[in-house]
Amino acid sequence: MKQFHAAYSIPVVLFFYCLGCNPVQKVQHQKTADSTITARDGTASSSFLQKLLGQYPQYFDSILKNTDSLGVQIIYTQINRDKNNLPSLTDYYFNVNPNKYFYPASTVKMPVAFLALEKLNDLKIAGLTRQSTMITDSAYSGQTVVFNDPGSKDGRPSIEQYIKKIFLVSDNDAYNRLYEFLGQEYINDKLHQKGYNDVQFLHRLQVPFTDDENRHTNPVKFFDSTGKLIYQKPALFNQKVYEQRNTKLGKGYMKGGQLVNEPFDFSLRNRISLKDLHTILRSVIFPNSVPASQRFNLTENDYRFVWKYMSQFPGETNFPQYPEFNDWDAYCKFVLYGSEKGSLPKHIRIFNKVGDAYGFLLDITYVVNFDKKVEFFLSTVMYCNSDGVFNDDKYDYDNVGFPFMKHLGQVIYDYEVQRPKAHLPDLSNFQMSYDKPTNNKP
Repeated sequence: MKQFHAAYSIPVVLFFYCLGCNPVQKVQHQKTADSTITARDGTASSSFLQKLLGQYPQYFDSILKNTDSLGVQIIYTQINRDKNNLPSLTDYYFNVNPNKYFYPASTVKMPVAFLALEKLNDLKIAGLTRQSTMITDSAYSGQTVVFNDPGSKDGRPSIEQYIKKIFLVSDNDAYNRLYEFLGQEYINDKLHQKGYNDVQFLHRLQVPFTDDENRHTNPVKFFDSTGKLIYQKPALFNQKVYEQRNTKLGKGYMKGGQLVNEPFDFSLRNRISLKDLHTILRSVIFPNSVPASQRFNLTENDYRFVWKYMSQFPGETNFPQYPEFNDWDAYCKFVLYGSEKGSLPKHIRIFNKVGDAYGFLLDITYVVNFDKKVEFFLSTVMYCNSDGVFNDDKYDYDNVGFPFMKHLGQVIYDYEVQRPKAHLPDLSNFQMSYDKPTNNKP
């Protein structure tokens, strides 16, 4: 799984606006739509989304007829503000079931990035910040070292630089380095403590490590600007045994150039539900929309840093620079743009994390249009592997997945534009100053 081969649509009506509230703003209330029905197997659906999708048979007819085989799940959160700009949130579900496994791909990078910032704050070590030089050493089979970062302004690797790469282009090595900084046990323990009990983050990405090698994580050292050692994390081994899963999907997979005619085993692959991913994003956009126990320990500066690089386009970035994406603003923006290239209107911003691997396509988003005063959360996953064979590089992203996500985003967006609102949101707090501000004009 590389950074991401997905592209993303052309302008049109999309928009991402950071809520007009600071990280400690109160949220009036949060609820699930009264029309939501939960089936015996735990699948939740709201009549609102069923009816809305049904109004666009040209986009969703095949989706509605093949919901289970396509593994489609959707969560849409409507946001209403009061006269004091305080938001209330209402969730609408389509075929959402935390027990239905999907491979989360690169969406796992989002909570790991937040945990890395949280750990820095929890350590409370003088001089240790997200800009501190981070040197990764090796101490076990398969582990590799990192002493510099050519893409950073001064050539130094850091937590900040890795998080930038994660949100700008979904860099896999950046995730692996944060995974090694935190350790497998720490990641799972922290997420479980926050109430995400079914989460299992079990491996690095895009490297063929064994279960044992993924349980071992590298020693890491941090230095200040003078070269003084300020913190070191030792090599760790996670001895905990997690709930055993028997997660086998499809009818075959490629191995060594040969087709193996048996289901592909995902039992030791990462796991997290769409609802948990949706809640994690919401906890960083609207911290007070979730219980205090589910929030990440982030400073106001951390929040603004995360908001900036979740919504910034790769071509707007100085360090690292991505000239290959100068005309590809929507890289890693699936919802509302699909796989189209081109420049996007700068008054529309998407704060999100995408994922695509093994035929699973995901986008976890908060969409904003500063001009039209529109905002909403939209998270979705789809299984794009009609032949049921894994590792054959024959997935239905381009003809099924990306068009679905583009149309889904546009339909929700259009609904939001037309939906009456008692009070328009003040989103000014989410307007970022990007690395290349001249590119941020409407």
